[in-house]
Amino acid sequence: MEIREDDLSGQQTQALLRLHLTGMADTSPPGHSFALDLTGLLAPDVTVWSVWDGDAICGIGALKRHDAAMAEVKSMRTHPDQLRRGVAALLLEHILSIARERGVTRISLETGSGPAFEPALALYRRRGFASGPAFADYVASPFNQFLHLDLEAAPAR
Repeated sequence: MEIREDDLSGQQTQALLRLHLTGMADTSPPGHSFALDLTGLLAPDVTVWSVWDGDAICGIGALKRHDAAMAEVKSMRTHPDQLRRGVAALLLEHILSIARERGVTRISLETGSGPAFEPALALYRRRGFASGPAFADYVASPFNQFLHLDLEAAPAR
């Protein structure tokens, strides 16, 4: 598998993003999904990566910078045909590595609650993320939760 920075122009990338947004709408009540759409992912403070196996997209994820020390994991999604192949773990490790290289010392994420989110929550917790308060402009509700991880910045090269 190969990780590439993604400009979101490809058909497979856009199809996976549509699938992600549909999935969020299916698992979160109206007004409670904070997944970024194509416009949000193209913002200058967001970097998107996709995972590929040959010419097939396997997953997508993004890093949104909030300030010099804090960033957020956004829009993590594994293609349904690629589940249980380590795609999300590979992508999350890549995002965390890039965050460290960029001097991020705290990385957070907002995700849903309920059984549909348990596999993702297990992945995040295995990587050291812990539950915590809302951040940025998010508002806590029974339908979402917030995870945080303190990072050590990568040593200067």
